[in-house]
Amino acid sequence: MEKPNGDVEEAPVGTTRERTRPRVIEREGNPRLSLKKGRGGEGSSTTSSNSARSDSGSRVSRMDVKRAPKGKKKRNIYIGVGAVALLLMTYFLSRLEPAAPTVDRNVIVQGTVERGEMVRQVRGSGTLVPERVQFVAALTAGRVESVHFEPGQVVSATDILVVMSNPDVELQVLEAEQQWTGAQASLVSLRRTLGTGLLAQEAAVADARARFLEAERQAEAYARMVGSDWVSENEYQNARDNASALGERLRTDQARLDLMNQTNDEQLAVQRDQVGRLANIHHYYQERASNMRVQAGAEGVLQDFDLEVGQWVQAGTTLARVARPERLKAELRIPQTQARDVQVGQAAFVDTRTDTIPGRVRRVDPNVQGGSVLVEVTLEGDLPPGARPDLSVDGTIELERLNDVLHVGRPAYGQSHSTVSLFRVTEEGNAAERVTVQLGRSSVNQIEVVEGLREGDVIVLSDMSRYDDVDRVRIR
Repeated sequence: MEKPNGDVEEAPVGTTRERTRPRVIEREGNPRLSLKKGRGGEGSSTTSSNSARSDSGSRVSRMDVKRAPKGKKKRNIYIGVGAVALLLMTYFLSRLEPAAPTVDRNVIVQGTVERGEMVRQVRGSGTLVPERVQFVAALTAGRVESVHFEPGQVVSATDILVVMSNPDVELQVLEAEQQWTGAQASLVSLRRTLGTGLLAQEAAVADARARFLEAERQAEAYARMVGSDWVSENEYQNARDNASALGERLRTDQARLDLMNQTNDEQLAVQRDQVGRLANIHHYYQERASNMRVQAGAEGVLQDFDLEVGQWVQAGTTLARVARPERLKAELRIPQTQARDVQVGQAAFVDTRTDTIPGRVRRVDPNVQGGSVLVEVTLEGDLPPGARPDLSVDGTIELERLNDVLHVGRPAYGQSHSTVSLFRVTEEGNAAERVTVQLGRSSVNQIEVVEGLREGDVIVLSDMSRYDDVDRVRIR
């Protein structure tokens, strides 16, 4: 073992192995430990000592020297301060609201709240239609033989538009004429028969009267001669009975004559009625046959006339329309939610895309069809050159004028007499905040503001439904 002064302690003789002990080797101020094992004998000790000295400068000890521990108080303070700062930052970040979305100023539409007169109007689309329209219909089914006019041409009331044919109708005319002629012949025959019978009866009455008068004179003569040798009582009674019988026969023949006079007139009247009925039937079938030549029926412009030669037309089919183009009216379709205030006599304006025609409400249909109400407007003044039937137009009806009211452009989804949420632009103009607004009466492009806005406020009129979950937006 090496002593503190640098000498090496010799090991006892005869030992073959000694314990390994750490040795401190000091060289040039750097103490190091050595784990060299000692051997028995002097040579071994000397060798170990020399080897330790020669290798002490190049070997490094594997065991560190004990050092004084460093202080941890400052590090713990830094860790605590950082944890507190992290907690405070997390708390304040959780309290922050999300950033407001941004909208482009060129995309949205803005409106300014104004005070003054507001004109309430409703608007609807429609067409121009003639005030007087003559429908041309087929009264008889038939086949089209010829077409004489085209749609758009001006026709008169007597112009023949189309000629049709139907063999059945022609046959019916012939049969009706035959029946009518037969009835007329029967009337003539009946008149002759009744006249002959009447004359024969009158002759019978005259003969009966002559016989009765003769028998009556004979009875009177026998009455003067009864009781004489010339006439017996029996002959006188026979003369009286004969006169009575002939008188009764005269009364009977006279009554028959009177009855024949009465019944003859009735029979002739019945037959005359039959002839008249058959004449009407014949006239009806003649009219049907003549209606195969279809006339316009009125003067005007021919419309909806589309027939081809050889086409079969059923009875009652509308063939065409004849309209008077100089007198037109507008038929507008007003939404049912806006038509409740429309009344007859209100002023209206009809836009034909090129001109505006003034007018008045003429009629309001009480029925609702397809969510709209039909309103007829009578046009006033001369019609512009481009006005024609079936022209698509837009109409505006003036309901009333409101004085000294707050009003603004009508926002999207803004209905009358409702409460809505709108975005009001701030004074800087770079943001808009949500406000609750109560709306009143509405017009086509404007609506009354009852509460929630002031004169001069600027609001967003565009659809902002995509920002329903925020109360503020930025405007760039």
